[in-house]
Amino acid sequence: MKTNVPIVPAVVLSVIIVLSSAGCRDRSAAAPSAAAPVQAPAASPAPASDYPIRPVPFTDVRFTDAFWAPRLETNRTVSVPYALRMNEETGRVDNFRKAAKLMAGAYKGKRYNDSDIYKSMEAAAYTLRLHPDAALDRTLDDLIALIAKAQEPDGYLYTTRTADPANPAPGAGPERWSNLRVSHELYNVGHMYEAAVAHFQATGKRSFLAIAEKNAALLLRTFGSGPGQRRGFPGHQEIEIGLAKLYRVTGERADLDLAKFFLDERGHYYGGQTYAPDDPFAIYNPDEYLQNHKPVLEQDQAVGHAVRAMYMFSGMADVAALGGYPAYVAAIDRLWLDVAGRKQYLTGGVGARSGSESFGDAHELPNAEAYTETCAAIGNALWNYRLFLLHGEAKYMDVFERVLYNGLLSGVALSGDRFFYQNPLESAGGYARSPWFEVACCPPNMSRFLPSLPGYVYATRDDVLFVNLFIGGDATLSLGGRRLALAQATEYPWDGEIALTVSPDRPAAFELAVRIPGWARGEAMPTDLYRFLDGPVAAGWAVAVNGETVAGALRDGYVRIRRTWTTGDKVAVSLPMPVRRVVANEAVAEDRGRVALQRGPLVYAIEGIDNGDRVFDLVLPDGASLSVDPRPGLLNGVLVLTGQAEAVSRDAAGRTLPAPRPFLAVPYYAWANRGPGQMLVWLPRTPAAVRPPKKIDMSVD
Repeated sequence: MKTNVPIVPAVVLSVIIVLSSAGCRDRSAAAPSAAAPVQAPAASPAPASDYPIRPVPFTDVRFTDAFWAPRLETNRTVSVPYALRMNEETGRVDNFRKAAKLMAGAYKGKRYNDSDIYKSMEAAAYTLRLHPDAALDRTLDDLIALIAKAQEPDGYLYTTRTADPANPAPGAGPERWSNLRVSHELYNVGHMYEAAVAHFQATGKRSFLAIAEKNAALLLRTFGSGPGQRRGFPGHQEIEIGLAKLYRVTGERADLDLAKFFLDERGHYYGGQTYAPDDPFAIYNPDEYLQNHKPVLEQDQAVGHAVRAMYMFSGMADVAALGGYPAYVAAIDRLWLDVAGRKQYLTGGVGARSGSESFGDAHELPNAEAYTETCAAIGNALWNYRLFLLHGEAKYMDVFERVLYNGLLSGVALSGDRFFYQNPLESAGGYARSPWFEVACCPPNMSRFLPSLPGYVYATRDDVLFVNLFIGGDATLSLGGRRLALAQATEYPWDGEIALTVSPDRPAAFELAVRIPGWARGEAMPTDLYRFLDGPVAAGWAVAVNGETVAGALRDGYVRIRRTWTTGDKVAVSLPMPVRRVVANEAVAEDRGRVALQRGPLVYAIEGIDNGDRVFDLVLPDGASLSVDPRPGLLNGVLVLTGQAEAVSRDAAGRTLPAPRPFLAVPYYAWANRGPGQMLVWLPRTPAAVRPPKKIDMSVD
């Protein structure tokens, strides 16, 4: 049983930035009825400061490939309606009815369950933006009308207190704001802000945005350093990003200032947070757990709850970019070195300690016990994307891609209605995907991330167009006042051949910056945490324009092509994909004497269903040959890795008896789609590294 488990925020940064031209500054203005026709949001002034690099909006990029396009369609047709239905079936929507006095009964569930509604609505809004759907539009209108009824007259919105003020859910505190470090009052409404902005930008309706602005006005009156205002910070970081997002559409600088206030309050209030002896979080330093051990500008190590940390780092990036605070950038740069260099799994997952859902010490990366929550992986990806927008370096997109294809994508089943909360790197068997969780953070989190994925493919800065991800489809964008069409054809991640067709509306001089992934440049990671066993040998990548090879060195991980482009110009990118053996830094005790397999961006895993029982007895010698085998009928179509391993047993005298055994490995993201079973990512290189499986309790509810 896990208690006090937060619901992670997933900040869809491309949506935050590229749809920010919408705005409504007057908070006193009345919202239109839920039946108001869809209209284009009115423009608001751009922030005085912002990220130097801007994403191409997800609405301007369309996927047509065989890998991601079907997944986004499954999300639209299965995952989003599934989350909305489960919110009803589990009583989450009823809590709003009770708060609105439309239904009798006690509040049901955790104190942070309101946020599941908001995240699901955010996912639905993104879906509605891409695929008009009258029924879904009405569903959102009905939920918004209900939320408006549940909101108290002064803007307060927290259904567990409003439904039954004398008996709120455990942890909520006896009265408003009385238990900020635990209550999730601010966390919940931060998610509501994100959903409200998404709905406004998708439909042009202000009904939900008006609710958010009314609540934000209450917070501005309540919190701050002025006379009669409250000091303090929320235990779970989310409100900071919600406020930054609200600022983008309203232009209300006070919203951004309040986000900074909450960040700056951390590290000045020690103690005051205790746990009962039988609480699983009692094992952790409460101030470190909440990232309250130092002021945020002094922090240089990632500690505490991993999701909260990822969200705080992302919020710091938003405040830094929008407010013009370089000291915040310096702080998150230091923190990135700690995470990427000492605390990140090969799959891109973060969080080593499942008991407290927290970072461990440097190089503490257990595989079976790994926390690596899906939500934390999403947070890691989005934080790295922000860092790319700040610095323009490919290493951040390298981490983003690693997380995307491995520790993030593993969180949802191919069917779209089964999920992982934790994503371990080995399993003794029995760990299965779940249809839902009492702590249901991951399903709607994934549902709102996936429709935004097209917004991470391309970005611009002045007259530079960045190509960050390789996904088949087409895009239209504006660059230096010119309209530009871009088509991408590829079978990535199975194949590294990418064909780009560049078509400006008239001949135009600009720079195309094509990312060459770290794995193609001989880097397993941008730090020394992981390396390829055969050394930093580049895979022989190449880039050509209209058949002529592009010469010149890489800069910040990008091939820079500056020329005058004309309609139909062809760019060919070749990224050979040999199977690579990966080893961890020797300081990672868990992975000493072991090897993992990677091809292109994909990390592979060995499952019991393909290799029989006792996969923990397998040894993969360094000299064993490896092959790539297409399996179009397996797991919606994958390339598997095959080879000859050794199965190790012991005789009566304890001597090891290796025997040849063929093996098959599947992409890590796809494991456990055929039922629970044994699984390994890190394989022993010698019999001495063989160890028995660990049976770990990974129950969430």
